[in-house]
Amino acid sequence: MKEIKLTVLLMLVVAQSQGRPVEAKAATPDLDVIVQNMERVQQQNPARSRAYEVTREYKEFRADNKQPTAKIVAQISYNPHDKNTFKIVQASGNAWGEKIVRNLLEQEAEPAKAGHGKEISRANYDFAFLRQENFGLHPEYVLHIVPKRREKNLLWGEIWVDAMTFRIRRIEGVPAKSPSIWIKDAYITLRFAEVNQMWIPVSLDSIATVRLLGRYTLAAHYVGPPDTVSITPTR
Repeated sequence: MKEIKLTVLLMLVVAQSQGRPVEAKAATPDLDVIVQNMERVQQQNPARSRAYEVTREYKEFRADNKQPTAKIVAQISYNPHDKNTFKIVQASGNAWGEKIVRNLLEQEAEPAKAGHGKEISRANYDFAFLRQENFGLHPEYVLHIVPKRREKNLLWGEIWVDAMTFRIRRIEGVPAKSPSIWIKDAYITLRFAEVNQMWIPVSLDSIATVRLLGRYTLAAHYVGPPDTVSITPTR
């Protein structure tokens, strides 16, 4: 009996010396469930049915310069029943910066092609589950997105989906098609937040190589507190 007890004790000591037992790996969340809920939340977003206006400030940086080479302020009007419009209200510095911003806003104002939307959905993308992250208040699902078409407004990259609300918090990637013959490559980061009960992009960072001019960084954010975004009645 003593020998049996001694053997059991030795086994316990060996097990403890080798560390804790390997925990069972958490099950991968159901990708279809994540995407279905994400699409449902997007459809319910009031920004899809409200007309609203925002003021956005752009800053352009050349290479690794800390000071911007150009600053541009634009007013953008979003209308779900009509074409989006914009107006450059202030521009200073490098004239090339204003040209880049104007080109981006013109693309943003373009209506989607017939039958093709711009939203992150199964109509426009294929999805793959990558991982779960827990850096913020809520866990986030990170999904790989692959565009189904080569269009300027679709991105090849990753999205971060809030595991509680299924809202998209961040998008990072490269355009499926170059937005301009002047842009050699571009990497875009979009961040989203709630503004007046709408879930909309609140910042944009784009790093691009401009042909003949080199690498530029374009950073954009809304001017003033989030509640300064004006909402106009929908017709």
